[in-house]
Amino acid sequence: MLPYRYLRVAASCPATPSFLFRCAAGHLELIAHRTLPHHSSIPRPQNRGKTTKSTVTLDAPLQVATALAPLPSEDEGPAYPTVVLQARSHMLKFENCVLLTRVGGFYELYFEHADEFGPLLNLKVAQKKVNGGRFVSMAGFPFFQLDRYLKILVQDLNRYVAIAEEFPHDPSSKVKAGGLMHDRRVSRIVTPGTLIDENFIDPLANNYILAIHSEDVAQNREAAESIFPIQASDTALGLAWLDLSTGHFFTQSTSLSTLPSFLARIGPREIVLDEKLRALKEHNLFTVIGEDSHLITYMGISEVTSISEWSPMLESPVPVKTLDEFPPLEVAAGSALLKYVQTRLQSSDMKLQPPSRQSSVMGIDRNTMTALEVKQTSRDSKFKGSLLHTIRRTVTQGGARLLERWLTSPSTSIEVINSRLDLVTYMLNGAELRERITILLKRCYDSQRLVQKFAFGRGDPDDVLALASTITATVDLVAKLKHGNDDHDCIQIMVSRIDLDGPATLASEIKQAIDEEGLVQQHRLEDEQVGEMQALAEKTVVSSGTSEDTNMLPKSSARKTRPSGIRDYYSDDNAPWIMKAGASPTLQHLHTDLITLNGEKINLEKSLSERYGLATLSLKFTPGLGHICHVKGKDTKVDISSHTSDSPIRSVRSSKSTRSFHHPEWTFLGQRIDQITVRIRSEEQAVFSSLRRAVISNIVKLRRNATVLDELDIACSLATLAEEKSWTRPIINSSTTHKIIGGRHPTVEGGLEEEGRTFVSNDCFVGSPHSIWLITGPNMAGKSTFLRQNALITILAQIGSYVPAQYAELGIVDQLFSRVGSADNLYKDQSTFMVEMLETANILKGATKRSFVVMDEIGRGTTPEDGEAVAYACLWHLRKRNGCRTLFATHFHGLVDLVEGAGNAEMEKLEGVGFYCTDVEEDEKGGFRYVHRLRVGINKQSHALKVARLAGLPEEAIDIAKEILGHIEDEEGQ
Repeated sequence: MLPYRYLRVAASCPATPSFLFRCAAGHLELIAHRTLPHHSSIPRPQNRGKTTKSTVTLDAPLQVATALAPLPSEDEGPAYPTVVLQARSHMLKFENCVLLTRVGGFYELYFEHADEFGPLLNLKVAQKKVNGGRFVSMAGFPFFQLDRYLKILVQDLNRYVAIAEEFPHDPSSKVKAGGLMHDRRVSRIVTPGTLIDENFIDPLANNYILAIHSEDVAQNREAAESIFPIQASDTALGLAWLDLSTGHFFTQSTSLSTLPSFLARIGPREIVLDEKLRALKEHNLFTVIGEDSHLITYMGISEVTSISEWSPMLESPVPVKTLDEFPPLEVAAGSALLKYVQTRLQSSDMKLQPPSRQSSVMGIDRNTMTALEVKQTSRDSKFKGSLLHTIRRTVTQGGARLLERWLTSPSTSIEVINSRLDLVTYMLNGAELRERITILLKRCYDSQRLVQKFAFGRGDPDDVLALASTITATVDLVAKLKHGNDDHDCIQIMVSRIDLDGPATLASEIKQAIDEEGLVQQHRLEDEQVGEMQALAEKTVVSSGTSEDTNMLPKSSARKTRPSGIRDYYSDDNAPWIMKAGASPTLQHLHTDLITLNGEKINLEKSLSERYGLATLSLKFTPGLGHICHVKGKDTKVDISSHTSDSPIRSVRSSKSTRSFHHPEWTFLGQRIDQITVRIRSEEQAVFSSLRRAVISNIVKLRRNATVLDELDIACSLATLAEEKSWTRPIINSSTTHKIIGGRHPTVEGGLEEEGRTFVSNDCFVGSPHSIWLITGPNMAGKSTFLRQNALITILAQIGSYVPAQYAELGIVDQLFSRVGSADNLYKDQSTFMVEMLETANILKGATKRSFVVMDEIGRGTTPEDGEAVAYACLWHLRKRNGCRTLFATHFHGLVDLVEGAGNAEMEKLEGVGFYCTDVEEDEKGGFRYVHRLRVGINKQSHALKVARLAGLPEEAIDIAKEILGHIEDEEGQ
């Protein structure tokens, strides 16, 4: 049946009556006329089961909700209205949450919540007078705007929101509640990490919540108070993270030193920690987490549940043979995460995917992710200009999310990388096939999130149709792949992973059951219904309320439609069916009966018209008058009293031009039609429920198929990119060298092309014979760009993408480190140089022989002498201890002498370091241009004054700088 929708229009004070309307199956009818404590609008009750007690403990410095001030106790004065008392109780119970209470068609805030958050939500805050002269702050918004305000509270303000829904009272409970129709219980706590199907979730990004379990919660106090996390014991950690909107569930073991890489890769919206950690404010874990101001939630963890006990929350049990693969730390983190999610969803069912251990991925820490602008630009945090923006050509939402996941966690498996490259190559060589697949993918909906809706007991007919469309497109896609396949292994593998046995039948059942045209009509009706009822609410409040009540109405409520037309417009004749008549035998039989009754209605209308001589007579139904006979014009003057001896007629409404009356034959027939209509609505719900169960029974196959579609989307996307940019396929091996010929920066090149300029390519042969390249040259000549482009080429190669180069052969990189640019951290009392050294120390501690390090201007945050010493020490450590591939750019020209051992008999030459530089080319007139192509050698000219002139420094200042520079050079020459 169509959901009931209500509209309550409240007056200004308890002594004034309010009106509660119900709209069902297209009818608006007055069902209550009583005193209400506040306003409302249009509800959609969501019964989610009994609420359970939950505790949220938050830290104010992390920009989360703080505890509310105590509310007045009941013995301080007369009691509040019941609804307000319930809200008060929930506010105290969930003291760190913003409470939204459902009252009819509005969600309302009370007391401090209204005062604090009403202005932030741009809502009018009213002072409602209650018993005893007391005033209560109130604010509210219509139910259908819930997503809009949840986004502000949860995503923009990082608040936790407790939603108290209406649950109908049974007769006995209604008596105990003093006649109240509904009880209000908190059915869900919404946090940044526990969003499910809210419309404001970014469709192109995952929404992860992460739990961290520490091996040693009671870490040594002295170590915990150190400002150098690398000096403390490297605590082992267990991680578990999931996206409730897709059901993806992962675990991984790590340590405190490598945690930044995981945080950068996962990008959690919320982090769950053990309550015991809350007392250890100086624990090194907070030093790491606090870098990005993550939202932290604490919860008491009484016991750890085993993986086998997770089965009720998973779509399928974890295979027994893989149970031993999960270390205790990961199990503890996963147990805490699932417990936390359960408390937030308040006993809602969920079917997550079995946990997957993340391994064989490249580590990229937060600083590197930021410096290389992988997901967003470092200067203004914009998506445009990032690597992800440059390479994304995906056409599905799931494909976009998977591409981001690959980009932040490139594979270190040669087999996985080559299998991806094989698929990209196949799509690149088959332009026609790629175009056809892309068209089919555009017909696919976000089935990962659609299926998850049904896993939570949600999902509507639109979602079912979207799922059917996706399945149908998948069937066509498989057929196309088989038809265009020349026995390529990569295609055969993809086709073999798609299982349509079950989903194809499901799609057929959906198409045969859902009436798409009726669904479109229903949406149109609902949109008009909302507009009509908002207009009616405004008219009623204006005529019966005060200006205060008018201010409480949503500003967008004024509509051009006239409310007086609602009763005439919404009738059973206009109510669409969402299921086809043949969706079930019962439904077919009921529709046949309804057709027969409608035929009887036509015959009765004709019979009554002839019997009474009323040419304009029509049989209608209105919510207020029921089943009526309606006449107009001159027929209103006809006297039909002489014909009513055997069938009494009662006039119910008349005007100058119309007249309505009840006739027992139409009343009896109309009631029979109503009964059939109700049964059809009920059977439609039964059919839809069976379709939802069918979706759940195919959930595993649907999710696996969706993953294949996402991978195909990425393959087509990367093939299109390679064709557009003339990129080349990289060769991946197990060496520890880079051999890149004609390499280019993927994002900088695109920016130059937009300006009509050409990017200068460069070669990179770091690793053999030189594991370190020491790069010198003037400012703005491209040293930093060269460093970044080779790091980005490494990332692209290891996600299975073609790369911007003429030739690329790379050994697998296990970790990528970047120390490019820095700023101070005044909040933590850390200077620019301190931040630089912390980042550098992390690299020197973490880099292995398979790592790739790019470092720019190490030591510039202190004196030149100290800076050169620190820079040399870093080079020495990277060469002698880490032994990794390194690109090292510097302006310290004395550093070259230190590396070569010149000028100090006690220092030996640092072997394995190659010298490369960029340059400036000048003409006879004093003009110059930058030579961005690297050459073997050393350039000790920074040409800083040329850059200063380009920046617009006054010529007088330039002249003084030249004079001082000349004196310095003379002194050094002596």
